[in-house]
Amino acid sequence: MPFDQAIQLVRETLTLMLFLSAPILLVALAVGLVISVIQAATQLQEQTLSFVPKILGMGVVAILTAPWTFTKIMDFSARMFGGW
Repeated sequence: MPFDQAIQLVRETLTLMLFLSAPILLVALAVGLVISVIQAATQLQEQTLSFVPKILGMGVVAILTAPWTFTKIMDFSARMFGGW
């Protein structure tokens, strides 16, 4: 494999990983921010109050985006093993 193709493959792989993880990470960020504001307003500093909603939100988003994720991974795999 030429060096240029290897660089392109790494670049495309990292971009794909970013796009696939973005929805889950954005939900974790949003839920964490909302819970932090609520905790600051109520002065209730319990660690499980921020952990459990994040896990549930991330799980729901992972389930909802699973078909899209699967499609993206299959397209990438077909291009990679198909010789570009």
